[in-house]
Formats: sequence, structure tokens, C-alpha cells
Amino acid sequence: MDNLAFITGFIPYNSAIFLMIGVALVSFIVQWRFKSKFKQYSEIGLLSGLSGAEIAERMLRDYGITDVKVISVEGQLTDHYNPADKTVNLSPDVYHSRSVAAAAVAAHECGHAVQHAKAYGWLTFRSAMVPVINVASTLTQWTLTIGIMILIFSNNPYILAIGVAALALVTTFSFITLPVEFDASKRALAWLNTSRVMQTPEENEQGKDALWWAAMTYVVAALSALATLVYYASFLFNRRD
Repeated sequence: MDNLAFITGFIPYNSAIFLMIGVALVSFIVQWRFKSKFKQYSEIGLLSGLSGAEIAERMLRDYGITDVKVISVEGQLTDHYNPADKTVNLSPDVYHSRSVAAAAVAAHECGHAVQHAKAYGWLTFRSAMVPVINVASTLTQWTLTIGIMILIFSNNPYILAIGVAALALVTTFSFITLPVEFDASKRALAWLNTSRVMQTPEENEQGKDALWWAAMTYVVAALSALATLVYYASFLFNRRD
């Protein structure tokens, strides 16, 4: 916390607010761009004619992974890999679709399954943090707001300090997620290229572009968490002083 106090001590509270607004604006633009790209590439059919589910099952087979199931889950952009029950969960728009976007997303989620099978260090570390992050996320829901009120009216910083510490853990988790996501996309693109699921350079570039914008959503999420941390930490350390 001393390093955080040193850094945020030089950041005025008003500047922290503008930082949060700026990051929120960038996040909105990136999210909009990603959804736009996903919609665009969802309308471009694969020459191979494979569905997202078929692509996922084929990628798992190629890597010799036999204990992971590919299932369909409700929602839009709800695709994820669950290491707890070893399932690749694909939204209906990906599971049934035979588009470039579906291929990219399905392969990306299988990239996480490959990471799990190969005990990829960053994924292992991230998974180990999940129980702690669940507690930290719960703490931030009430300690930050209540902590600010207590600090304002009684000049007692301890509750807010707990919230800032918990938020620091959540922020760290967001940044640890980045190499996990980038590596999964790298594995996905390599397999899509060698397996000939994407049969033309144009399809490969479209898949790469879709995954790049998906990765950018994780980048802005991490930056948003950092900006929020700076906001509360600046309030804590500047107000306390």
C-alpha cells in the first residue's frame, strides 16, 4: 500500500475522475468496435462450411484432448472455457454458426482448454486466484462506498483502505488475465491456419482481426479497473493527508 500511496499522492482527486471518464470513453469505443466486427464477420460464411461446435470438437481432437465437452449456453457473447468442469461453452451465435467469427471464437475458447491441458503457467496462476478474487470482489461492493462516507464524516480511513486493497487484488487479476487471453488467441490462430479450417489468407486476416478486437476488450477492462483503483486510492491518500 505504501507504493500505491506514493503514486496516488501525486494524482489530484479531480484528475483521477477525468482519468476514469477517459478510460470509460475508450472502453465504450472498443466495445462498440468489437461488437461491430463480430457482427460483420458473423455474416461471412466459412469456405470449409464447419460450425463453431464442429471446429471446437476438431481442435480438441487435434490436441488429443478427450475429457473436454463442447456445449451450447444461452446468451450473446457468453462464450467461455470452464476449467472446473472442463467444458467449452459456446453461445448459440457461435455454436451453430458457420461463419468466420464463430470459427475464431470457438478456436479461442479451445485455446484455453489447450492451456489447461498443458498446465500453462498464467492460467494456473489465474485459476488459483479465483477464490481470493471472489472474496475481494464482494468486499469492494460495500467497503468502497461506505469507506468514503466514513472517511468524510469521521476521518477514519480504515474501511476505505480495506476496499482499496481488495480493489488492488481485482485489478491485478484483470492484468493477469491479459497474457491468458492473448496466448489463447495465438494458439487459436496457429491452429486455424495449420488445420485449414480457414482456407484463404483473407479468412485468416478476418479471424485475426476479430480476435484482436476481442483481446482489446480485456485490455480496456484492465485499464478501467486500474483507473477505478487510482480514483479510490487518490481519494483515500489525499483525503487522509
